[in-house]
Amino acid sequence: MSDRGDDAPARGDASLDAAPEEFLQRLEPFERVLLDLKEQLYEGSWDRILADLRARLDGQPYIYKLGQTIARDIAAIEKMRAYERLHGVNLAERLKSSK
Repeated sequence: MSDRGDDAPARGDASLDAAPEEFLQRLEPFERVLLDLKEQLYEGSWDRILADLRARLDGQPYIYKLGQTIARDIAAIEKMRAYERLHGVNLAERLKSSK
């Protein structure tokens, strides 16, 4: 769970109002990688990937070495998780079906 609350990115983030296909089109390449990792390594759980990133920040054992920009990845995950909750969609599944 986010330290700022599950809906923290929703406050004032207009991108969360986009249709799923439009939201996916706007994703940066690193955000798409995070979606793939969520499904492939973390059994579809944002909480598990966030815990892994935070463990890495704290110098604890972690599963996957993500990029050197952990804060950026955490912010992106929180935004995508908020979007999924707001719209009741699984972005990784939508991304797979759009390929």
